[in-house]
Amino acid sequence: MLFRRFLLVSFLCSLLIAFSGCSRQRPPLGSAENPIKLYFVPSVDVKVLEDNSKTIESHLESATPYEFEVAIPASYVAVVEAFGTRRADVAALNTFGYIMANERYGAEAKLTVLRFGSPTYRSQFIARKDSGIESVEDIAGMKMAFVDPASTSGYLLPLKVLKDKEVSPSETVFAMRHDNVVSMVYQRQVDAGATFYSPEADGVIQDARRVVKTQFPDVADEVVIVELTDEIPNDPITFRRDVPEEIKETVIQALLDYIETDEGREAFKNLYAATGFQRAEDADYDGVRAMLQAAGKSAEQLASE
Repeated sequence: MLFRRFLLVSFLCSLLIAFSGCSRQRPPLGSAENPIKLYFVPSVDVKVLEDNSKTIESHLESATPYEFEVAIPASYVAVVEAFGTRRADVAALNTFGYIMANERYGAEAKLTVLRFGSPTYRSQFIARKDSGIESVEDIAGMKMAFVDPASTSGYLLPLKVLKDKEVSPSETVFAMRHDNVVSMVYQRQVDAGATFYSPEADGVIQDARRVVKTQFPDVADEVVIVELTDEIPNDPITFRRDVPEEIKETVIQALLDYIETDEGREAFKNLYAATGFQRAEDADYDGVRAMLQAAGKSAEQLASE
C-alpha cells in the first residue's frame, strides 16, 4: 500500500512538472533570450549581405529597446517558410516572396523600398551587345538565365513577358542571384538573362549590372538591356502577423530614421539599391496579385516550378 501511494505521488508530481513546463511562457519578443529575428533575402554577394545586415542590426539595437538576430537563408522561399515556423519576425522580402508569405501565413507589408524616389520597379532582359539579340523575340531557341523561381524581377515578370509574346528559350537555368545572372551573360555561359532594373542616377548604372562592375569593369558596355517589363511595387519590409503592434511601429520608425542617415543609405543601397522607404499596406500589392491571375498562376504554383 505504501509503495502504491509512493507511485501515485510520483506520477502526480511528474504531471505537475510537465504541465508547468508546457505553460511556461516564452521570454518577451525583443529580449536577449528571444531576440527579434530579422531576415534578409540572398540578392547579392554573401559578404556584402553579412557586413551591411550587421550594420543595420547594430543600429536597430541602439535605436530601439530590443535585441535582434540577423539571418540570411539560402533562398526567397526559405524566408517565406521562416514566417510559418515563427523563425522570422521581420524580413526584407522581394515582392513575389511577400505575396507567398501573405497568402500562407498572413505576413504584413509595412514599408516599401524606394529606389531613387520611385516605389515601383521593372525587370530587364539583358544580353551581350554582340549576341545579335535585339528584342525579346530573339531569345526564342536561346539559353536563358533567371534568378530564382520565387524572384519577381528575376523570374515572374520576365516569364509573363515571354508567355505573352509566346517566346520559348531552348533551355533555362536558375542562377539564384542577380549578380550571377549578369556574370553568366557576360561570360557567355547563357545567351540572355533576366534581373532587376533601376534607372541610371547621375549617369551611373543602378541595375543589376552595377553589382558586378568591380569584377567586370566594362560590363555596362558589353552587357546591354534588351527590353524592360511593366512596373510593379518595390520590395516590402514584411512583419510576422502576430508581432505586437508596438514593436512593429518602433522598428518601422527606426528604419525610416536610419535610411535618412549617410550610414543607413549606404547600407541599404549596398543590399538592395534602396535609397528610401515609404509606409505600405497589403492593398499596395493587389496589382501583383492581378498580374498572377492574368498569368493563370498562383504564388504556390510558381514557387514549385
